[in-house]
Amino acid sequence: MNDNSSTLKDFLAQAKSSQILWALQDKVSEDWVVLDSITYENTEVMPIWSSAELAQQHCIDEWANYIPCEISLPDWFEFWIEDLNQDGVIIGVDWKNNDEYLEMELADFTQALAAIESLK
Repeated sequence: MNDNSSTLKDFLAQAKSSQILWALQDKVSEDWVVLDSITYENTEVMPIWSSAELAQQHCIDEWANYIPCEISLPDWFEFWIEDLNQDGVIIGVDWKNNDEYLEMELADFTQALAAIESLK
């Protein structure tokens, strides 16, 4: 199993247990962290973490004014997918501080979440 498969597997196990995803939101503007993709040209990526602790590690430097905010799986399916899809945003899964980046198409990420959602 490669590192990306392991990252996704670990992420899904945590999300299945908690039923929560974590993203970074600006304390004042309430904007969410979305940035240029490392992998794909002219594509934006939204980092999503499996725990508040992992997300909090990234609240430094240019993201110092951001805080981890939870997104429930039901909210993800009901509200987030359509907006992100319209904006062409992909998902960064459990990004680490050591330049480990797993980026997934929104449809693939959502399909993986739907699989764990149906198992709860």
